[in-house]
Amino acid sequence: MFFFDLDGTLVDSNGIWKDVDRTFLAKRGLPYTHAYYEGVAHTIFPLAAKFTKEYCRLEESCEEIMAEWMELAKDAYAHHVPIKPGVRAYLKKCRAEGRRMAVITSSVPQHCRAVLAQHKLEPYFEEIFFAHDLGLEKKDPEIFLLAAQKSGVEPERCTVFDDSLQACKGARAARMRVVGVYDPFFAADEKAMREFCDVYLKSFEELL
Repeated sequence: MFFFDLDGTLVDSNGIWKDVDRTFLAKRGLPYTHAYYEGVAHTIFPLAAKFTKEYCRLEESCEEIMAEWMELAKDAYAHHVPIKPGVRAYLKKCRAEGRRMAVITSSVPQHCRAVLAQHKLEPYFEEIFFAHDLGLEKKDPEIFLLAAQKSGVEPERCTVFDDSLQACKGARAARMRVVGVYDPFFAADEKAMREFCDVYLKSFEELL
């Protein structure tokens, strides 16, 4: 069973979130700092909103913060986020080989479904597991174990493709094989990813 991350793995969308964060903070006269990035980059929407509210000392509710983020990113996911090089061809290859495939993502359902629809990728995947709905972060091995259980496969027979070192560590803790995927958003982690992952890709074109 192959489990694919969405943002930064299948589609080139991580930069969108940096733009969203900068716009959101600039409207409030606040700087985009490394500490803020670390607080929101590796987590799910509700926890990122909670961090933002506390870190920035905002009066808005977490629900209002998330709604603003959703609005800022909506058009990009529906129309502008590109698929990463080699992804479509690799998914076609996997389907031809009879591979079972699913998505495990921290993206919110509306954005995920919009970008998959834009690139007509939904038919490749039998399931989409949303960390947002499960209330789990991808650094938590439980989300990968749950996905394997729901898919009816043993964790040891699963491979996870992800651009985040934290998510790769979560998958490895779930006893899964890990394929790291390069993304500029996590460029600082490239050396650690190469050392940690079973395989590390600069591009899916390497697998064609």
